[in-house]
Amino acid sequence: METLKKLKSIEDIAILAGVSKSTVSRALNDSPLVNPETRERILAIAQEHDFKPSFCARNLSMKTSQTIAFVNHAYGKGECGVSDPFGIEIMGGIAIGLHELGYGLLVVHVDPADKAWPSYYLDSGRVDGFILMTSEKKRDHVELLKGIHAPFIAWGHGGDEYCSVCCDDKKGGRLATERLISIGRRHIAFLGGYRIEAEVKKRHEGYSGAMRDAGMDPRALVAYGDYCEACAEGEIEKLLEREPKMDAVFANSDYMAIAAIRRLAALGRRVPDDVAVVGYDDLSIASYVTPGLTTISQHVPLAGRMLARDLVAYLEKRVISHNELPVELILRDSA
Repeated sequence: METLKKLKSIEDIAILAGVSKSTVSRALNDSPLVNPETRERILAIAQEHDFKPSFCARNLSMKTSQTIAFVNHAYGKGECGVSDPFGIEIMGGIAIGLHELGYGLLVVHVDPADKAWPSYYLDSGRVDGFILMTSEKKRDHVELLKGIHAPFIAWGHGGDEYCSVCCDDKKGGRLATERLISIGRRHIAFLGGYRIEAEVKKRHEGYSGAMRDAGMDPRALVAYGDYCEACAEGEIEKLLEREPKMDAVFANSDYMAIAAIRRLAALGRRVPDDVAVVGYDDLSIASYVTPGLTTISQHVPLAGRMLARDLVAYLEKRVISHNELPVELILRDSA
């Protein structure tokens, strides 16, 4: 029995089918531009010869990499990065969302001082677009990408000229603070992330509104950090020095909230008996720490999938979208 010749390229199929290479490429990608009979003949030849098209060659011909970059700036020693729990969980949602749409994910760490990284990844054909995470460097990233008209989407409250996905941060800040007020706390601290972030500003608006409605001073116990463990612990100690009667903390991330609980315990303060704590995100670890963390859920895995979906939609249709996710108070033992 004669062994079938192994086909190495679409050119081999084109010769056997008596058509052009572009017709073969369209047929293999189920293009409606190809006559149904021709498509069936080409697919039959490919199946008969067990032809597996080169992914790289296909992407080159279609001028796409089918890959999206998850952009994270390079961090210094002791700073948070993609390895923090929030970064891992939202990246997981992004990866699932991209997979469902036939795209892959590339994690990119960029030097904040480097101005050429967007062009490098686009011009080399390594990626088709970028997903930006919230950080103090996001503004710089946005301006770079806008400057070269690169396709991208940002997590957080964005501008009209680019895609974004965020959550209702003002409501989240209010829900967290109202929960602490409802359990009788009167010296409530706000432990924010980067002061310049729109997300942090809106969470503070929600906190301030709830405090004022309850007749409390929203300016008394406010501190900001970088979402990281060491910073959260340091700020908690400073807040206690400023107001020893502090009996509650609204932290802008679960990671900071958990670090705050640990530092409070080291300082002899029991949670929630002496100091109640509410976090933000509702990461997986929130239900496993002791005490279980009361927090604001912003549906992180879903947010990741929405980032993937909306960027791919922009790549295909060039429609700018802005989506805001609802938030939810999740009650556990810490408050």
